[in-house]
Amino acid sequence: METRTLGRTGRDVSVVGLGTWQLGADWGDVDHDEALAVLDGAVGSGVTFFDTADVYGDGRSEQLIGEYLRSQAAADIFVATKMGRRAEQDPKNFTLDAFRAWTERSRRNLGVDTLDLVQLHCPPSAVFSDDQVFDDLDTLVAENVIAAYGVSVETVEEALIAIRRPHVASVQIIFNAFRLKPLDEVLPAARAAGVGIIARVPLASGLLSGRYTADTTFAADDHRTYNRTGDAFDVGETFSGVDFETGVKAAREFADLVPEGVEPAQAAIAWILAQDGVTAAIPGARNVQQARGNAAAAGVVLPADFDAGVRDIYDRLLRDAVHPRW
Repeated sequence: METRTLGRTGRDVSVVGLGTWQLGADWGDVDHDEALAVLDGAVGSGVTFFDTADVYGDGRSEQLIGEYLRSQAAADIFVATKMGRRAEQDPKNFTLDAFRAWTERSRRNLGVDTLDLVQLHCPPSAVFSDDQVFDDLDTLVAENVIAAYGVSVETVEEALIAIRRPHVASVQIIFNAFRLKPLDEVLPAARAAGVGIIARVPLASGLLSGRYTADTTFAADDHRTYNRTGDAFDVGETFSGVDFETGVKAAREFADLVPEGVEPAQAAIAWILAQDGVTAAIPGARNVQQARGNAAAAGVVLPADFDAGVRDIYDRLLRDAVHPRW
């Protein structure tokens, strides 16, 4: 598995990581043993980067990762977590005292003294312009509570503000074949600043796997059911903000671009990794087969005309609805 340096952390991580939202909640049930098997399947396929958050299953995702790491003491896994979504989304709640409490809980869940990377978890936009917030994060670094910090954002504008911060190590942003706006400014700005880019929702909540039809349904506790109109959180987190039926149509066209012997999901991840400035993509996996298949995307070489095909689909079917919003 290829590795790349994750921005200002100075640490190398696998280009395909493992997103672990689905191991905590909001994607239907994943039982304990299967969750640990997914983590092990990813590591066995070369993954050295897990992404989690304190809010995933109210800590369940972090706890599962902590349990796995204790059972695999020799594994060199970089764990990025996130904080801030367990509190009311008021900028006044983003204080040093809150950061201390949130990071202490994550350290307990993960069973570590120092967190590798803590990301502000899509906080209110005003937080990104608050100098005190970043001074407080610097304090936690100085105290060795966290080794580095980054941000997870909803919009390009938030990403660009964060990239200008001198100690922001990484930016996590939705970036995939159905969300191309980060190509315009975010990736070039991150490259110039030495900030890592973590591409989340790389499969557009599974649309880019090519497995869904207009009649596909999801469990009631799956965000692909209950958040399609943004009732629970930013609608951009569900199917990348793409209308489901339109997304299914676009996914069929995307699958037609994929070369023989490659799964659409693998092609979608490989396309992201081919974009200059991306450090890693973090697809989720609900079973071992998915974890291994996603990891194999790191070795996929796409045809020369693939990128043009992706952009054509985006321009015809998705740009007008998606590009102005995030």
